Amino acid sequence: MDKKLIRKFDKENMFDVLNGFPLQVKEALKIAGKHDLKSFKKKGIGNIIISGLGGSAIGGDLFRSYTQYDIKVPVMVNRNYTLPEFADKKTLVIISSYSGNTEETIAAYKQAIEAKCKIICITSGGEIKKIAKKNKHHCLIIPGGLQPRCALGYSFFSLLTVFVKLGLVNDRKEEIKETLKILEEGREEFTNLNPENNVALKVAIEIRNKLPVVYSSSDVLDVVNLRWRGQISENAKILAYGNVYPEMNHNELVGWKLNADILKKIVVIFLKDPADNERVKLRMNITLDIIKEYAGNIITLESNARGKLARIFDLIYLGDWVSFYLAALNEVNPTPVKAISYLKTELEKIAIK
Repeated sequence: MDKKLIRKFDKENMFDVLNGFPLQVKEALKIAGKHDLKSFKKKGIGNIIISGLGGSAIGGDLFRSYTQYDIKVPVMVNRNYTLPEFADKKTLVIISSYSGNTEETIAAYKQAIEAKCKIICITSGGEIKKIAKKNKHHCLIIPGGLQPRCALGYSFFSLLTVFVKLGLVNDRKEEIKETLKILEEGREEFTNLNPENNVALKVAIEIRNKLPVVYSSSDVLDVVNLRWRGQISENAKILAYGNVYPEMNHNELVGWKLNADILKKIVVIFLKDPADNERVKLRMNITLDIIKEYAGNIITLESNARGKLARIFDLIYLGDWVSFYLAALNEVNPTPVKAISYLKTELEKIAIK
C-alpha cells in the first residue's frame, strides 16, 4: 500500500476525514455542550425513540447498546416512516438526520408532532431544520459536508451529551477522555502504510477478494458488528454479512457444512469483548472449532481499552479504516454510494402519500 494508490482512488479524500475523526468527536462534544436545554420540558419522559436511517441511525443504535444497562427508560431506534403506536406526550423523540432531508425521518418527525411527543433534533440543516424552527423545537446544528456514515462522531457524541444534560444517564467524562486517547492512538497506527505496523491494513489485505462474515455477541458489540458490515459495503463496495451470539448458535451454525467452495471464500471476523457473557465466550470458542475447517480464514479482534465506550469506538475506528484500505485494494473510490443516490433520485419522482 502506498500514498500514490490511495490518492488515485480516494478522490474526495476520505483518508483525511478518518484521520480527523478524533477532532470530530471533540467538536461534537463542544457543540452539544453549548446547546442550552434548560427550557426543554424533560419531566415525565417515559420512553425514548431515536428516529433516523443509515449513518444517522447508527449513533442511536450505539447509544441504545452502550447505555442499555444504565438508563431507566426504554430506548428504541426507529428506521421507519411511522412511529410505534405507543408514542405520545411521554415519549422523547430524537430526530436524527445528518442531511436534514431523509424522507423517512421527516415523515416520522411530522407524526411525532401530531402525537405531541417531546422532540429534539440533530441535523446539519435541510427540511428538518426548517420544521424545527417553525415548531420551536430544540435543534442541534452539526457541521455538514460529510457523508452521513462519516459523521458518527457528531451523531453519537451529540446524542450522548444531550442525554447527560437531561439527566437520563450519568456523566461520562472519564470514559470520553479514555475514548479520545484510544482514538488518537489508533489514528497514529491506522495511518501507517506498513501492514506490519497497521492492523487495519493487515485485515484489509486478508479480506481482499473474500466474503467477510462478522460475528460478535448481541450484547456489547452488536452495533459495532453492524457498523463493520455497513462500512465494508459502502466504502469497499463488496457485500459483508454477519450475525450475533447466542442467536447464531440456534440456526446459522448448521449452515457451515455444504457449498464448500463458497465457504472457503469466507473470512470470518470474530469481534470479542472482555465483558461478553462467559457462556457467550464459550459459545464463540466452540463455534470456532466447528467452522475452522470450512472457512477460508478466521480473524479474531478485541480491544484492550479499559472502558466500554473506548472499547466500542476502538473497534469502530478500526473497522472504518479496514473498509477504507479495502476500497483502495479494490481500486474503488470509497466515498460515492451511487446505488443509494440513484434509489433516492427515483423515490423523489413519486411523492409520499
